[in-house]
Parts: sequence; C-alpha cells; structure tokens
Amino acid sequence: MKKLLLISVLILFITAYFEFASQPSPKVKFGVTFSPSYATYLGLDWQRSYDLILNDLKVKRLRLPTYWREVEPEDNKFNFADTDYLLNQAEKANAEVLLVIGMKQPRWPECQIPDWARKLTVNQRQVQVFNLIETVVTRYKDHPNIWAWQVENEPLFAFGENCDAPDSQFLQQETELVKKLDPQRPIVITDTGEWRFWITSMQLSNILGISVYRYANIEGYGFLYYPFPKLFYKAKSEIVRRFFAPNNQKTIITELQTEAWSTKSLKDTKIDEQIRLLSIKQFKDNITFAKNTGFDEIYFWGVEWWIYLAKYNHPEYLEYAKTLFIVRN
Repeated sequence: MKKLLLISVLILFITAYFEFASQPSPKVKFGVTFSPSYATYLGLDWQRSYDLILNDLKVKRLRLPTYWREVEPEDNKFNFADTDYLLNQAEKANAEVLLVIGMKQPRWPECQIPDWARKLTVNQRQVQVFNLIETVVTRYKDHPNIWAWQVENEPLFAFGENCDAPDSQFLQQETELVKKLDPQRPIVITDTGEWRFWITSMQLSNILGISVYRYANIEGYGFLYYPFPKLFYKAKSEIVRRFFAPNNQKTIITELQTEAWSTKSLKDTKIDEQIRLLSIKQFKDNITFAKNTGFDEIYFWGVEWWIYLAKYNHPEYLEYAKTLFIVRN
C-alpha cells in the first residue's frame, strides 16, 4: 500500500503535465458490456434486451462474455447456443464484438467456474481452461464481427469469488495459445484502473483495457471517492507503455462505471436508493469524465441496469445513452 501511494502521488504530479500537453480524443467510440445471465437475473428477457441494445440504442461495439459454467456445464460437453445467437445478431446489426474468453469474466462472481471444474486442483483446472479457450477460439475465429479476444477479465487483480490466485505465467500461456490459434486478431487484457500499474497486463497484450470508476461502495467502509484527475489514467498509460511495454498498441476503457454500486444486490436495493447511488447527473458526469481522459474507445458498464430502470419508470438513463450512440456511432 505504501508503494502504491508513493507511485500514485508521482503519477499525479506527472498528470499535471498531461493536463496541459494532452487533448481528449475528438472521436470517441462507445460500446457496452452485455451479460445475458445478468439481464435474466434482473428479471429481463435477455433476448429482447439485446434486441433493444442493437436496434433501439444502435450500439455498434459490444463486449460479450463466454461464461465457462454456461459454455461447458459438463466436462467436454459444450453448449454454444446463446453465444451463437449473440454473435449472429451482432452480425445482422453490423456490430463489432470484443469476445471475452477464459475462466474469469465480467460480472459477479467473476470466476465463472462450472461445478465439475471446482473439484479439480489448480493445475488440473488450468489445463481445462486451455481446452476451453482452444474450443471457443477455434469455433469463432472465422466470425467476421469479432475484432479482438479479451483473455480473462482483470486476471491479475485479486477480486472475485472462489477465484484461483492471480498467476501471470498462466496468463502468458493463455495469450500464447490464443496467438497461436488466431495470429490475426489483437489480444486485450484488462486491469483495474485505480489499483494496479498495468505493467504485466500491457506486456502480455496488444491492447490494454482498463476500468474507470469514480467511487467504490465498500460494505463496512462506505463510499470511497477516487481523487484522480481525468488524465491520470492517460499519464499512467503513457508512462508504463514507454518504459515497460513499448509493443503495446493502445489503451481503451473496457469498463466505465455507469451502474449504481450497492453493497447489496440491485434486486434487493430499492429503486430510489439505486437512483441515489448513481443519479442521472453523476451518470452524465462519469461519461464526460471518461470522454476527457484522452482514450478513444469506451465500453459502458450497466446497460442491463438502464433497461431495468426503464421498466420501473426511470427511462432517463436509457434515453440519454441513446443520444450518445446515435450521435457517435
């Protein structure tokens, strides 16, 4: 923690330079992360929600999961029906897809491990993950709408339920496997924007994806507001790339906070409380903040929540987002 604080202070000072020397990207591309199972959890019809995202919101960039527990519910017995549907609809809508592969993926509990694989040792489980990745990449590497593979989700950040310890060597082996199977598409590795320095994540990827949060709501501690200025992320990105990962191509925001963060599940949180936790003003402010970081691609987190709120007479989030996608995309 002391090292983290010292380096963060240093980067904050360097950020002052970037505040004057850097300019926000004039052409920001917006996308969303969409989880069918999370939409279902919120009581939504996920296929209708997905149709709304593609045809009403006019989203042209999607980050889609391939949850291990759903894709391979039994050892070596695969079910790709939902993923096929997602990708086929994306192709019809001419939407680009960042497909997430591996064991750790967006949405709680992060580590999407099927019951049969939980009984294995860590080494045995890693062998099964290699088989999973090879199966998914082989199946979809010819799909025209997949522009990149995201290998795991924040794999070096110790966060999630029943996850194995972060393992950079295992992550390197995963990325090497993907490159061997599909040498054409770039590999994206994601990392927490606030709590890590991205060195290994950048070194192992073609593109770094980061999360950007304005506050955290930690049970037992309350709200933690991040004091970082808008170009803190850009400064850190440029410094790490220049000195540690010169072959990394760029940084994008793969998870921008545009969903309320409650210490309870949102289903167990009253709508008024959800609105208080992330007001429409803060929602807009978060988007403006991200646009001004200087990164040119941003994926919003929480599109399922916008649709859920609209169902309960709060369409303002969905309607504002619609203006962004129609104008930008």
